[in-house]
Amino acid sequence: MLAVALAAVVAALVQNFSTSYRTAAANEVGRQLRQFEQSASRRPPGQSLRQFAVQFLQQGQVAPGGQAVVVSVVGSGLVVIGNAAPIVQDPAVSRWFHQPPARTRAFSTTLAGSPVEVVAAPLRSGNRAVGTYIAAEDLSPFVAERQRVLVISLVEAGIALLVGVASAYLLLRRLLRTVGRMTTTAAGIGRGDLDQRLGEQPGNDEVGELAHTFDTMLDRLQAAMSSQRRLLADVSHQLRTPLTVARGHLEVLGRTGAGDRRAVRETLDLVIDELDHTTKLVERLLMLGRAMEPQLFALEPVDLAELLSSIGGAASVLAPRDIAVRCEGPLVVMADREQLRGAVVNLVDNAVHATSPGGRIALGAHVGNGRPGAHGVTVAVEDSGPGIPEAQRAAALERFARPGAREEDGSGLGLAIAKEVAQAHGGSIWIDESPGLGGARVSILLPPGSLLQAGSLLQATPQAGLLPPGPDRGVSAHQRPAAPGGPPTTPP
Repeated sequence: MLAVALAAVVAALVQNFSTSYRTAAANEVGRQLRQFEQSASRRPPGQSLRQFAVQFLQQGQVAPGGQAVVVSVVGSGLVVIGNAAPIVQDPAVSRWFHQPPARTRAFSTTLAGSPVEVVAAPLRSGNRAVGTYIAAEDLSPFVAERQRVLVISLVEAGIALLVGVASAYLLLRRLLRTVGRMTTTAAGIGRGDLDQRLGEQPGNDEVGELAHTFDTMLDRLQAAMSSQRRLLADVSHQLRTPLTVARGHLEVLGRTGAGDRRAVRETLDLVIDELDHTTKLVERLLMLGRAMEPQLFALEPVDLAELLSSIGGAASVLAPRDIAVRCEGPLVVMADREQLRGAVVNLVDNAVHATSPGGRIALGAHVGNGRPGAHGVTVAVEDSGPGIPEAQRAAALERFARPGAREEDGSGLGLAIAKEVAQAHGGSIWIDESPGLGGARVSILLPPGSLLQAGSLLQATPQAGLLPPGPDRGVSAHQRPAAPGGPPTTPP
């Protein structure tokens, strides 16, 4: 395509050059013709046109170098100057000696082996053509110049073609080498080698960006595969323990016999308890799996005040804890109600595990900065337990981690589920210390774009707790009686 384009450019250039010098030659002959006609119209009375032509041409009014002029006067013969013999002998020109052309004619031809530009114009006396003025311009110097221009153009086009092909070859070679490395890397990944990378590319161009994107994709793919392997290992470990315990007790019961009804009852209770633990673990794993697929979320308007109140009421029935909910005014966000509820329930369950009977738990939601640099809607759960040390807070958000939990039978998935739900909604989660209760505070931040309606809301700051000491309006408290025989617990 480049060769065709360059050939077209060279042809157009040569054609334009040829047209230019032919036009220049014709214009020069036309200038001389007008000069002859103007002088002929002012010739002395009684002087014939042939006599004037002889005098005009002998006075050197027409430069003889490279030109030939023939003036034909009908009935009076020819007047010539320069090498006019080829013109006189040419049949295409000689016919005008006896019959002048009706109008000026210009054409290119070859006379005596030389290219010439011929102009023939009628000489008029009044309205009658009485002769013909014929001039021929030798184009040999222009033809030689055209050949030189053609050679130069072809050489330049050849150089341009060579440079274009070489640069395209080098560019495509580099591009295809990168694509080849991508193919080889992808093939290695297909064989299970996830450590291969393309690395930094020398050029900051689209191919370099593609290679960078490819490496980023590989990093995420490797992280996902590693996370999957860790999840499988963790799940296997978590499921193996209760199954091993249940199997061991059943084997002991099988060896000792089933005659002791008390032993049978104790074994059944223990096996059922282990199966219940396994069932809860599987359910939480299913919840975690769904939380990791944001495309399955069903977003709808959710009233956080109503949601947290219902969670607090349900939790107060299940655990002997003082549970307070604080969310002043309507606070409506776009979220998946079931996923958000499940995340908060898991946080409340963790708070229950971290506190003793009669301990205090607070649920709340507010608009504003949940921590420095964070903006949006924050849903937080606080407790009066021992809290989570700052060095363990990042690890606590990972699967099967249980720092700060008081009981050993927790699944370690509650915070991981809440983290996935927060990220799936475009938010985040963090752990810090509860200023009001002294234990842990876990906050889920929903992005500002999720807020649909906010009334008279609590504008919280990082230092403000959901449940400060002393009575506070806007706090709904739920209580559950303590152990049988003991006095009911009351909120502060």
